[in-house]
Amino acid sequence: MVSTIILGDGPMGRALATQAAEAAETPRLIGRSGPAGHPPTLFDGVELAYEFSRGPQVCANVAAALHGGVRALVIGTTDWEADRQRVEELLVAYGAAGVAAANFSLGVALLGRLVESAARFLGPLEAYDPFIVEWHRRSKADRPSGTTKELARRLLAAHPRKRCLAAVDRAGLAASDELELSVVRAGAAPGMHLVGFDAPGETLELRLTARDRSAYAAGALAAGAWLLARPRRAGLHPFEAVLDDLVAAVA
Repeated sequence: MVSTIILGDGPMGRALATQAAEAAETPRLIGRSGPAGHPPTLFDGVELAYEFSRGPQVCANVAAALHGGVRALVIGTTDWEADRQRVEELLVAYGAAGVAAANFSLGVALLGRLVESAARFLGPLEAYDPFIVEWHRRSKADRPSGTTKELARRLLAAHPRKRCLAAVDRAGLAASDELELSVVRAGAAPGMHLVGFDAPGETLELRLTARDRSAYAAGALAAGAWLLARPRRAGLHPFEAVLDDLVAAVA
């Protein structure tokens, strides 16, 4: 049996541990580290590490895991973009591979592709104005979420008329080349993302609503299995690569 560890005992870490147990896996669930980080000895004998702590802890946790002998990592934490290059360098230096994503839901991965296609198709038509709305539980700290940032990035990259995000707290109207984004933090919702294209006579909506965190956990476990299935190039891999292989396997 593969020895695995989950860094972060928040809602996502616990959901991952529960689903892993249902698959007859027994990962160790570790709480978030203190200022000094986790000691490398924590990772003795560990083959696969799941990082679901907090953004500022990612780089230190990855470094400790690699120093402790881990060579496969799944990173699902958000708000660590500033350390991404350093994490990539560490993985390459140790000959290790990782899969990183703001969201490991297969539905979210597909939603991103649909958003790109819709932006390319409707972008040239001035009547269709795109927008994004996201809703998460009141206690979610980051706003917008990492998933929303990724959806916005993909829409802006594919849309011929939108160039940047409109400031959430700005006064007055957004410029014609700005993408409107709305963030809601209320209740206990695990996550809802909606990308819309509004025209005078109709509205096209691409919406994904999570009922719980099981879809996120399933995708993270799939990423871990993908890393261990065969040797992977050292460095970070997108979850899209895992999705492509999953689809190809059943095609």
